[in-house]
Amino acid sequence: MARLLLDKDIKPLSEFRANAAGFIKQVQQTKRPLVITSHGKSAAVLMGVSEYESLIDEIELLQDIKTAEQQIDRGKGLSHQQAKQRVLAKLRR
Repeated sequence: MARLLLDKDIKPLSEFRANAAGFIKQVQQTKRPLVITSHGKSAAVLMGVSEYESLIDEIELLQDIKTAEQQIDRGKGLSHQQAKQRVLAKLRR
């Protein structure tokens, strides 16, 4: 996902309402999110579907890494050789 440009990617709700289709097109073309404000404060973020899916995939991967690190810390990890032996044993079946 491209970085937010503060001078282009923050819009008030009233402006978003008046040109929603244009802002959706902007988000799709630039791959940058759009921050929508209400009463001068951030209220919502509009982002493209593919960028959203990528973000979710990245979060899930980071959660998996964190879980794996916790398992290793608790002594539940396998050495490379042990993992390799398990995979090869399953492939032989």
